[in-house]
Amino acid sequence: MTRRGVFLFIALGVAWGIPYLLIKIAVGQLSPAMLVFSRVAVAAAVLLPVAAARGELRPALRRWRPLLGFTLAEITVPQFLLGSAEQRLPSSTTGLLIAAVPLAGVGVAFLLGRPERLTAANWAGITLGMTGVATLAGFAVTGSDLGAAGEVLLVVLCYALGPAILARWMPDLPGTGVTAAGLAISAAVYAPVVAATHGWPSAWPSASVLASVAVLAVVCSAAALTIMAALVKEAGPVRATAVTYVNPAVALVAGAVILGEPVTGWSLAGFGLILAGCVLVALRGRPAPGQRPGGPGLAAVDGGDLVDPGAHRADADVVPAAGALPH
Repeated sequence: MTRRGVFLFIALGVAWGIPYLLIKIAVGQLSPAMLVFSRVAVAAAVLLPVAAARGELRPALRRWRPLLGFTLAEITVPQFLLGSAEQRLPSSTTGLLIAAVPLAGVGVAFLLGRPERLTAANWAGITLGMTGVATLAGFAVTGSDLGAAGEVLLVVLCYALGPAILARWMPDLPGTGVTAAGLAISAAVYAPVVAATHGWPSAWPSASVLASVAVLAVVCSAAALTIMAALVKEAGPVRATAVTYVNPAVALVAGAVILGEPVTGWSLAGFGLILAGCVLVALRGRPAPGQRPGGPGLAAVDGGDLVDPGAHRADADVVPAAGALPH
């Protein structure tokens, strides 16, 4: 990847590695619906003025169909499922299960008709990464609630689908505008849900819960989703999901330091395999002439606008599908 891609990758790995710890703290006093509402409402309040001032909201709203799909897959559904699952699962176990996203991303890309041309090294990276996840998890899910594990697996599917929607139908839109609109839509969805289910807390939450919600909103939602949109443009939807190989390690360290969860030799071995897999998945061949280095088959033309050259280049990194949702 390019230097910018590496920087975005590291930043997103940290920003999406700490939510599991914060969610675990917050759901001790807040319902999953209330947590999601608080998180997305604060994040929307932060990003909406910025996106509006830049004129980035209107282009995103014009493509309301893919915007709704992205919002449901990346924000509305998975954030609720994570909160629900972490009422029963340890934060580190949740983070470990999420690392299956890159494998799901390959399947989603195939189903959408845009399979990336993965090299032998990429496939080896996926294998190493998944082996690392299995090594880290070990027997962590044994005895845990199977329903909660199923909820996390649904999150895995959602997190693989979100970047694919972004790359296929909204690759040229500013990430801040898409993220701000998605957060605002999610807040509007959860406000009546919280009211109908009487999800408001009976007492004022503790300082640790309030701090967790604030970090989840500003760092893990507003900033992270904007970074993710930039990373998808820079490295492609499949390679962008490789960031979930780093998240479990961050979640494991955070759980050990803050919650006292044990770190075993198997955990360290799994961490090494995950890092090796991450490097191999991120490798890509030399870009074709006119293609942006590290980009998902996107070329910069006409003043920097991004277009998909796959329609007229046989050697494009991503094979486009016929047809697209209306813009």
